[in-house]
Amino acid sequence: MGMSVIISAAAAEDAEQIFKLQYLAFQREAELYGNYLIQPLTQSLDSLKAELAEDTVLVARLGDEVVGTVRGSVDEDGTGKIGKLCVHPRLQGHGLGSRLLRAVEVALSGHAATTRFRLHTGHKSESNLRLYRKAGYTRVGGRTASDGVQLVILEKDAKDPSAFTVSA
Repeated sequence: MGMSVIISAAAAEDAEQIFKLQYLAFQREAELYGNYLIQPLTQSLDSLKAELAEDTVLVARLGDEVVGTVRGSVDEDGTGKIGKLCVHPRLQGHGLGSRLLRAVEVALSGHAATTRFRLHTGHKSESNLRLYRKAGYTRVGGRTASDGVQLVILEKDAKDPSAFTVSA
């Protein structure tokens, strides 16, 4: 009998597993851009631990193994910022990214001030862009990250009932 993937809040003791997963999962992005200096690969463990203490951090577990993660926070203008969504390469393409995205949206919606969700991805990251479009996000702009990667910025309304429709 197979195990189910469970999504829950991350705990401080998950930091090292999240750190290793993030490094593994973002290798494909780094290769796509020919840039191994992207922020998820250069983030320090201490910086990740600080995010765990301050932000909403969710993990997907398969047994004791962290196989997916996502982070979010709500800023002063009511924007739920979502970042570093990643899934272990062996589990990609099975809907776990959609489940994590939905879960962080629900968690951030718990803040009364949340009016919209915003996230970004690299302009060449077609699978990410497809996931976000399916989840109701639309492009609202772009910028160049400090590592030189061209980013696409996407948003969706947090109060829209269809905001939580995710295609399987």
